[in-house]
Amino acid sequence: MDRRLIGVPISMVLAMAPVACSSTTEQGTVGVNRSQLLLVSSADMDKAAAAQYQQVVQSETPKGNVNHDPKQTARVRAIAQRLIPQTAVFRKDAPQWKWEVNVITSPEVNAWCMPGGKIAVYTGIIEKLQITDDELAAVMGHEIAHALREHGRERASQHMASSVGSSVVGAVADVFLPGTGQVGAGLASVVGQVTYELPYSRVHETEADRIGVELAARAGYDPRAAVTLWQKMAKLSSGGSAPPKLLSTHPSNEDRIKDLTEFSQKVMPLYEQARVKT
Repeated sequence: MDRRLIGVPISMVLAMAPVACSSTTEQGTVGVNRSQLLLVSSADMDKAAAAQYQQVVQSETPKGNVNHDPKQTARVRAIAQRLIPQTAVFRKDAPQWKWEVNVITSPEVNAWCMPGGKIAVYTGIIEKLQITDDELAAVMGHEIAHALREHGRERASQHMASSVGSSVVGAVADVFLPGTGQVGAGLASVVGQVTYELPYSRVHETEADRIGVELAARAGYDPRAAVTLWQKMAKLSSGGSAPPKLLSTHPSNEDRIKDLTEFSQKVMPLYEQARVKT
């Protein structure tokens, strides 16, 4: 850490960061529009995510847990290939991201997408839910939406803003000061936490739900499958199993299903148009 920063007021430290208070995406048909506080640069988040993603893949590969079933992998990647072009509706740059899609053998009912388009789908969600392609598109659309909205970057920025004293200085120095050009260890460790370890907020989950159904609809997948998907996950949880990581307590199951029902109907015309084209 650069010792010159010690003692610098927090307001000055935060002023050094690339702050943005605007929406990261276009509104789309679902109308997601909210200003976001972004203290961490998108480039730094993407770089940290790429490193963290490779670490996950490399740790699971020797165990035979990465893309173990070729048919399963092909299925997941085929759905991703239909969803990714639709991201341009929300972000023109997104289709050109360095997307990666891998299936990890794990009993966890889980999936996630890191900043920059690094996707992992766990076999637990495919097998335990006996998931359909439409439902899998809903899962992946939801996770891609988190990346499009840069919710991980926003959460990392919120964490930075809520820190005090030297911890803020250290975080900013680790991420923003010029040097080797490598992403600081502090940011790299945060990426995993904000992507797949800690639950998202109610606002983030609702935004991802709404954008997710639009992505699925535009890709020719029935957006109403998002409702059956969450019903399946709620049923799995009520059966005595540990709640799926995707099944956040915010919003509640009832509120989420109500919102998904409303917005899946809103994007039905997009689904019908996509079906005609295919």
